[in-house]
Amino acid sequence: MFSRKFLNYVRSLVIWGLMVFPVLLAGCASTQEAPPVQLQGVFYPPPPELPRIQYLRSFTSNKDIETSVSKFDKFVTGQEEKIRRLDKPYGVGIYNGKIYVCDTNLTVMVFDLENRKFHMLEGAKGLGKSIQPLNITIDDDGTKYVADPVRGQVLVYDSKDFFVNAFGSQVEWTPIDVDVYKDGLYVIDRNSAEVWVLDKESGELVDKIGKKSEKITERLFKPTNLIFNSDGNLYISDAGRFQIVRYDRDGHFLGTIGILGTSPGRFSRPKGLATDREGRVYAVDAAFDNVQIFTPEGRLLMSFGEAGNSAGDLNLPAKVVVDYDNIQYFSEYIDPNFEAEAIILVTSQFGPRLVNVYALGRQKGVDYMTDEELLQQLDERKKELEEKEEKEREELK
Repeated sequence: MFSRKFLNYVRSLVIWGLMVFPVLLAGCASTQEAPPVQLQGVFYPPPPELPRIQYLRSFTSNKDIETSVSKFDKFVTGQEEKIRRLDKPYGVGIYNGKIYVCDTNLTVMVFDLENRKFHMLEGAKGLGKSIQPLNITIDDDGTKYVADPVRGQVLVYDSKDFFVNAFGSQVEWTPIDVDVYKDGLYVIDRNSAEVWVLDKESGELVDKIGKKSEKITERLFKPTNLIFNSDGNLYISDAGRFQIVRYDRDGHFLGTIGILGTSPGRFSRPKGLATDREGRVYAVDAAFDNVQIFTPEGRLLMSFGEAGNSAGDLNLPAKVVVDYDNIQYFSEYIDPNFEAEAIILVTSQFGPRLVNVYALGRQKGVDYMTDEELLQQLDERKKELEEKEEKEREELK
């Protein structure tokens, strides 16, 4: 029986490294030359394949962002530095130099990258107090929506982090994830296993998604997380189906990604989702301790992360976010020969690194194939292999 660490390594050797399913494609060498310069750091796929993702750093406590108290100050004041850390994070978001973390055992916590501070969300007290914040999404204008299943509401905070509203009640539903698309607020209700569509200004219910179709194959069973891509397609992690389910914004079924299993492209405990500007889908699997990346239609490109306590490893990951607006806050950690186009945040619920930051990009001065070219090459190689195997079978007859 293969170890989980070995299986995670196999999952990392996928199309973007031109080594997908090594057993099936044994002997097929990459047509892309290895990078001419040795990069420093943790990269995925691992060398000698062309790098796509670099692990940068992590955030777990105030010590990861605040200036440490000097030994002299400790001597003068007689006070030891107090460590304040996350406990069990799930949802995460980033806006205007601040990382917002839903700590399910505390409240919404903020890593302020600009001012180098770690503190509780300003509005998460009084009427805006969260009980068990699970997921957060941030609109383009900085408005934050937090799904709190224990409070039974979606809490709304403005661009300055002040509380402004709360939608729903415990009697109605149990909201566990939320995303915004145009004028709609899309919320997973754990009780009904549906996505409730609210008007994002008034909170009024306007539609429900997940059980419209009479076909059981098109329904949701145990949805956990959701995300929209730029084309308005809705992707939903379903732990009951062991799949990612695709709908349009009106709830019409479009298809699925993956099935139950442990091989690349399959799922065991699917959770958080994200999409990038190319429409790729990033899917967390808590059982594999990694993030798998798919084309919009569901073809596997690569994965990153594995179980462990080393840099880049994940422990019971929950949420993933892709962001293009805050790269400058991490530039000092990016290899000079790696050109970053976005950052990726992934939360771990346990371990020494709870909010992990990666960079999505490519090595400078190296030509990369497009996703379409790589997929076409893979299809050609698989066809060649199938024809070879068929010929060998005929010769044995």
